[in-house]
Amino acid sequence: MQSSRRSFLKIGVAGACTLAAGGALYRLANPAASPHRFALDGPALAVLHAIIPVMLGPVLPAADAARADALRAASQRVRDAVRGLPLATQQEVQDLFGLLALGPVRRLLAGVAGGWEQADPRQVAAFLDHWRTHSLQTPQVAYHALHDLIIGAWYADPSTWPSIGYPGPVKELLA
Repeated sequence: MQSSRRSFLKIGVAGACTLAAGGALYRLANPAASPHRFALDGPALAVLHAIIPVMLGPVLPAADAARADALRAASQRVRDAVRGLPLATQQEVQDLFGLLALGPVRRLLAGVAGGWEQADPRQVAAFLDHWRTHSLQTPQVAYHALHDLIIGAWYADPSTWPSIGYPGPVKELLA
């Protein structure tokens, strides 16, 4: 099957319209809980809980209870990190989580058929890798935003430093 420039443009316009409609539907169905601050609601939390273990991999504890506690703490640190950003950036992050939480968009952009709660880590890893290496800049920027928020929030906590062998800042510099 040979594709033409015209069919490529039609598919691009259809995809853009689908994303715009999905974002509009999400905004209508889920008005912002707080018009001024980032809110880590149920759907956004489910997205984050699916992505965090894939991004952090083996640094998360293996034991179920410790892993759940670490995941909860990492989610709260991401929330706190986002709340430290300018309000316009907070809204962009909220929009990203909102789009990923929508069923059709989740299937189309991330390839996750069920909800994020049932997402296979291999699907999530494939989705993240696809965005990381995407030919368009927007998915790459979204990937790097998620990456920087999660990794930055995780290693900002001194309790996580031993997992990478970081002893902390030099004591002489703190005095």
